[in-house]
Amino acid sequence: MKSLVTKRSIIVGRHKTSVSLEAAFWQALREIADERRETLSQVVASIDKERPFANLSSAIRLFVLEYYRNRHQRKEAVSVALGTAKSSSPS
Repeated sequence: MKSLVTKRSIIVGRHKTSVSLEAAFWQALREIADERRETLSQVVASIDKERPFANLSSAIRLFVLEYYRNRHQRKEAVSVALGTAKSSSPS
């Protein structure tokens, strides 16, 4: 069975490293980089600089998760402010 994880080499700062991520995380990371008008290497370098633990792949996954959680929360806040929020409780 083919692995769902893809290993890629990337320049982080001034050194080359390998990062293993699922395709969905690579795609999300590219989208984030595009939105921020940064290169993939720049985004990964900022993640690398601020990560509190050793594994870069895990730090990237958590960064992507947090990015999209924050985006969702901002949209919810705007909806509430505009009075268009949907109730999450069953009727």
